[in-house]
Amino acid sequence: MDFFGLKQPLVCASYYETEQRKKLYKELKFLLQAGGIYALTGMVGAGKTTLLNQIQQELELENKICVSRSLSTEKNKLNVSTIYLALFYDLTKTDKNFKVPTQGEKRERQLLDLIKKQKKPVALFIDEAHDIHGQTLTSLKRIVEVVAQGGCQLSIILAGHPKLGNSLSKSSIEEIGARTKVFDIDSAMGNMEKYVEWLFKQCLHDKVKVGDVITPEASLRLAQALITPLQIHKYLSAAMEIAYTTGIKPITEDIINKSLAPDLNSMEAQLARIGYQLPAICDFLHASPKEVKDFLYGKSNSPRKTEFLSAIRSIGIAV
Repeated sequence: MDFFGLKQPLVCASYYETEQRKKLYKELKFLLQAGGIYALTGMVGAGKTTLLNQIQQELELENKICVSRSLSTEKNKLNVSTIYLALFYDLTKTDKNFKVPTQGEKRERQLLDLIKKQKKPVALFIDEAHDIHGQTLTSLKRIVEVVAQGGCQLSIILAGHPKLGNSLSKSSIEEIGARTKVFDIDSAMGNMEKYVEWLFKQCLHDKVKVGDVITPEASLRLAQALITPLQIHKYLSAAMEIAYTTGIKPITEDIINKSLAPDLNSMEAQLARIGYQLPAICDFLHASPKEVKDFLYGKSNSPRKTEFLSAIRSIGIAV
């Protein structure tokens, strides 16, 4: 940090806002008043959680919408009972004697009564939602409908990798997919070269110029190779370490190239970035783990190879 004149680590920079992100934020926050289901999708490290945290904090300060959160870390096991549990916990946190109902019908009626007592809309946030089962996604629609029929508003906000958007577009769950408004944070990222410049201005001491730390060519190379803030932080930090240990300043394009991982844009890495780990890929391709591994590592002579390539391209992976 001393070598480059940093006043704070790169990860401590404030939230990066583009005009597109401001518009997305404003629209999503406005829609939460009306109830319904919304999905915020984006690659690993695109800033989904940060944006949702900002919305939640602002909603809590304004106190016009009651905020609830699903804290379950096992999203692939998330079911309708867990979702009801999250709502009951947050809507009754001031009542220590409240017992969460487990029976259907009674549960729904008590939830509706609780929301009516709030006298304002309720927004339930579910992060890492790309692993939620399709049946659970469909149940969300029914919960929102039950609340709406009672004259109240419940919004459910799902955040996850682009896999979530792909799941919602399936005809098998059209019942919820057609009723869900999807916001894509990746398309609102903006120019990554501008992001690199902004990041340094946030983290450098006032008298230190960006050009003293990184050359324009190196900054451009970084921006062309990477697509999310998380990637920028990771590989820029690696480049700074290389430059520091070799005593080179500013960072050159050659140093950036040395810092980039050889498999940065491999098919496996691209799939992981949008939410597809091995089990999800197997499910998506209707293939065994061995078939998938052979395909990903270029060992496959399977007659299904063309089929696999077509399916992978259909979800936006360049192969």
